[in-house]
Amino acid sequence: MSRARTVLVAGTASHVGKSTVAAGLCRLLSDSGVSVAPFKAQNMSNNARAVAAATGSGFGEIGVSQYVQARAAGVAATTDHNPVLLKPRGSGESQLVIDGAAAGNFAAGEYYETGWERARAAAERAHERLASDHDVIVAEGAGSIAEINLQDRDLANIETARFADADIVLVADIERGGVFAAIVGTVELLPEDIRERVAGVVITKFRGDVSLLEPGLETLEAKTGVPVLGVLPYDDPGLPEEDSVSLPAADESATLGDDDGVADGRTVTVAVPRFPRASNVTDIEPLARVPGVRVRFVPLDAPLSADAVVLTGTKNTVDDALAAREAGLYDRLRAFDGPVVGICGGYQLLGERLLDADIEGTGDTETVPGVGLLPVETRFHPEKTVEPVTRTLDGCGPLAGASGPVSGYEIHMGQSRLLSPVDRPFEERGAATDAVLGVYLHGLFENRLARAAFVRAVYASAGRSRPEADTPDRSPYDRAAALVSELDLAPLGLAAESLSSDD
Repeated sequence: MSRARTVLVAGTASHVGKSTVAAGLCRLLSDSGVSVAPFKAQNMSNNARAVAAATGSGFGEIGVSQYVQARAAGVAATTDHNPVLLKPRGSGESQLVIDGAAAGNFAAGEYYETGWERARAAAERAHERLASDHDVIVAEGAGSIAEINLQDRDLANIETARFADADIVLVADIERGGVFAAIVGTVELLPEDIRERVAGVVITKFRGDVSLLEPGLETLEAKTGVPVLGVLPYDDPGLPEEDSVSLPAADESATLGDDDGVADGRTVTVAVPRFPRASNVTDIEPLARVPGVRVRFVPLDAPLSADAVVLTGTKNTVDDALAAREAGLYDRLRAFDGPVVGICGGYQLLGERLLDADIEGTGDTETVPGVGLLPVETRFHPEKTVEPVTRTLDGCGPLAGASGPVSGYEIHMGQSRLLSPVDRPFEERGAATDAVLGVYLHGLFENRLARAAFVRAVYASAGRSRPEADTPDRSPYDRAAALVSELDLAPLGLAAESLSSDD
């Protein structure tokens, strides 16, 4: 019998703030001396991190939000924090990752028929291990908890609530409109045993005078019998995004970052072509937090009207390479005269060719041409590299002048080899010319050393001077904790006096 109390942070819809509330609770409880750990039974995301495997040895993959929440909780992230991960790869298929290891590619119906029971068992075992080591588990749900067509197989929400004996916090985003109807409707559509577990409601992203909401809050509590734990103001703590809904559509542009009042003449723009199967796009978020740097997602067929280009990872390099070539991106990259960085799949795409492409792609083409900006070829095979790494940067190309240790992680299919001599940025790994860099290292720009070198290179190439130094701000974990600090946690049994009285 587990001793931990589990709180499930569920939502009325996707992207309502569940990840932020969960991370904030993890940091808030950890700062109070509570042993806390995050958990998400099943995730669907191509933004993943390499962490220690909780079962056996080696490393495995988990969704980025649980990695972030583990850091907020002050614990080392393991595969138990997200035991089931689905990584969409195109054509209606997802790669199934269980306990950090790839378990095959499945269409949605096939997964529920042949893989779901195994996934549920793995999730329950992972929760039991965490619950035996911690006082509180902060579990995060997925999407809406009230998807009535999925309630018999909703692992992240319904099943987690049951096998974890969880109290539920229902999160709703007021900025979407109709927040009261969303909350009442969600509660009404829950199975009876799950409805009884809803211990409180949190309304997020509110702008304005909270007193104007009070009549609605009172009516809401009367209709549902569920207390409102608090109303959170609109704020972005700066946590990495996980859901694909946070990305612009493939045919739309969007800009990340706040210019902090920097004049246009002292800003630079980094273009990020929007791959249809983009993954680990959180790699570019640290750049968007640098004063004066604008990070702009652009469609594959859009002009590269920017000072630099970053190619992100992709869950399917081959199919995205074909899409990029057809859209004319190859020609625009060859003509581009600023710094270009490719990370993981982006690195592979910058090379001369992709071999055994039918292993990675969804078609039967064996060889696919790359952009040809780096003298590299990549050969795919079924084995997958998953590992956290720390390497010594020997600055070259767009990272020239920087040297020292950098940390990150590798998650990729295929291995790349040089076809001719070229600069190597990391201990004989990666490739670089004067203006082009390719690396497998996810998390590159989370390292201040590499981030600052790249920003210097972009400003130098653009012929502009930087407005100010890249200075660190308060951590996003502390900002998330501050955001949820005014919530009434007593109905959840998470008030300090309740926790201190536990056995």
